[in-house]
Amino acid sequence: MPRYRAKSVLKYLDAAVCLAARSLFDGIQFFNQYRPGPSFTPKWSDKPLLKSWEKTKPTLGWPRETDSLCPKCVVEARERILGGEEDYTVLINSKVGEIKAQIVERNGQVWMVKECPVHGSFEDIMAIDVNFLSWIEKNFPGRDIRAHNDEDLHNHGSSSIRHGRGSVLTVDLTNRCNMMCDPCFMDANQVGFVHELSWAEVKEILDNAMKIKPRRQMSVQFSGGEPTLSPHFFRAIKYSRKLGYNSVQCATNGIEFAKSLDFARKAAECGLRYAYLQFDGIGNDANSHRKIGNLFDVKLRAIENLHKAGVEIILVTTLVNDVNNDQVGPIIRFAMDNPKKVAFIAFQPVSFTGRDEQITDERRARQRYTLSHMARDVRTQTGMTANEHWFPLSLMGAFADFADLVHGPQAEWGQVTCSCHPNCGVGTALMINKETKEAAPVPQFLDIPGLVADIRKLTDAARGAKFSNFMMGLALFKHYKPFRAPSSLALVDLLKKFDKSFGLTGQSYGKGVERRSDPWNFLFIAGMWFQDLFNYDFRRTEMCIIPYATQEGEISFCAYNTGHGWRNIIEHMHMNATVAKWYEEHGRHQIFAGGKSVDLTSYNHSLVVRQEDAERVREKSELPQNARDEKMLRKKAAKEAAQVRAYYEEMVLKKKKEGPKLVQLS
Repeated sequence: MPRYRAKSVLKYLDAAVCLAARSLFDGIQFFNQYRPGPSFTPKWSDKPLLKSWEKTKPTLGWPRETDSLCPKCVVEARERILGGEEDYTVLINSKVGEIKAQIVERNGQVWMVKECPVHGSFEDIMAIDVNFLSWIEKNFPGRDIRAHNDEDLHNHGSSSIRHGRGSVLTVDLTNRCNMMCDPCFMDANQVGFVHELSWAEVKEILDNAMKIKPRRQMSVQFSGGEPTLSPHFFRAIKYSRKLGYNSVQCATNGIEFAKSLDFARKAAECGLRYAYLQFDGIGNDANSHRKIGNLFDVKLRAIENLHKAGVEIILVTTLVNDVNNDQVGPIIRFAMDNPKKVAFIAFQPVSFTGRDEQITDERRARQRYTLSHMARDVRTQTGMTANEHWFPLSLMGAFADFADLVHGPQAEWGQVTCSCHPNCGVGTALMINKETKEAAPVPQFLDIPGLVADIRKLTDAARGAKFSNFMMGLALFKHYKPFRAPSSLALVDLLKKFDKSFGLTGQSYGKGVERRSDPWNFLFIAGMWFQDLFNYDFRRTEMCIIPYATQEGEISFCAYNTGHGWRNIIEHMHMNATVAKWYEEHGRHQIFAGGKSVDLTSYNHSLVVRQEDAERVREKSELPQNARDEKMLRKKAAKEAAQVRAYYEEMVLKKKKEGPKLVQLS
């Protein structure tokens, strides 16, 4: 009881401070709004910082018209290019397969509808809740500084990136993989050839990336395939850190990290900061669609080894309706139960591309999953969030702009920013006490729209760093609601978390997992919805924050993996060898598929796993779940049709079966 009373007293003190801060901020800001300071041009940009009123926006709301693609025209054009009938530069010089699309409201939902004069009409859902998407678009703060000094690397016709620099530069080290997954946007192990970067190519790609401005504090993500299979994996990490990239991460299935703690330690020593870990659910049944018998055990061991090595962990979940969207709640609970090891959840609603590009309309409608589906599932499966707790990822831009102002014109790098289209990504956050596990959604106790509005005022005023930081502290206090926050969260904790995220005071909070030694975990839950040919929007492509760095320049994530399919074209242009030839020269790498288990030397871990989530067995649908199922179904249907035809010809038309032809021997 005394401890509870002490906490209550502190909450009242916090409330008093917040009330005073509100009056003080508003009083100072009344005068601060006049005669704003000029924008400066920092070292990391050749263009000045933007005032809030200078930021541009794409057309939002509905109905609206945008530029899209015909799913069939694009595939036909790509086949002509791959077949040598047309040069790939047609994609740069012409608007191949481009058609107009309408984004409309229909029965409380948002849909994209489009018509191709050759192939007819197409439509797909963009949101199951019009109010959710309206809220997200309403909170979009505007585009980043226009990309410049990028002519050599952003030259891909309609697919070119035009705004910002991106927050994660993706480099595919290899298209080889040690799994055979559905879904797989790159169709790993199935394309018939190997595309693997040499060290000279890796180095050139990373060096070229330094040219583009604004030069923001990007993450470099090594991907694939499975990047840990590349002979240059460790060297690439080390070189990225040498160039000055603050954050280096790898997108991985975790198998190599699970098999060897030494492997994880070596990656950390080279400078790996984040593991972007494929994580489809809790329990082996929830991961069974990946066709590895003990995949969940592999994930647990990978997390254990990565954490011991000092690498931070981001759980990455591809969500497919009626396949694993029931795992949204269990995954969040898992992260909340393990706040010292998991800092971030990245949900990715499925993009029907790669192996699934030729998906049937029936399965596409059944398995389509949008950001609004995700927000609904978080709410219904955890009971912790509401629509107004979600914001576009691009809202981070307001905080990044303020940090850029405070860091001043001499900063070598700009602050990382996620200035993507509001239809691309959304996020929310939970504040979790690492010891007591007490938690609450951050937007529940912090007025995010109000805070962002005040931050933009401070950024526009453009005063000195000390005064701006002082006003930022007042703004945080002004919009903080102490009685809606976790009972043990104090104002000083909130200030420290904010400062650690944006480096405003210059105080060091350590490196790697050392940065996570404070008592609070800011668990960010993001949703990034990559496009496919059925919902493609070039307004999203030109604002991409996840460019792929390739031998042919830097290309939007969606333009590379979907859209015109630059991945297929570039990998064919720069293939190393056919798979057969590669195996002959380098030997086969191990592939885990068909229910095969990964042999681990140890299954021990210290993670908390809820038994009811891990042991749950889902009822499997008899309907096709992936491209392989559909292929088998087509073969079965063709066989049955042939049998029916043969029966009809024999019994009705009285045709006799032709026996084997006899060969006369002389």
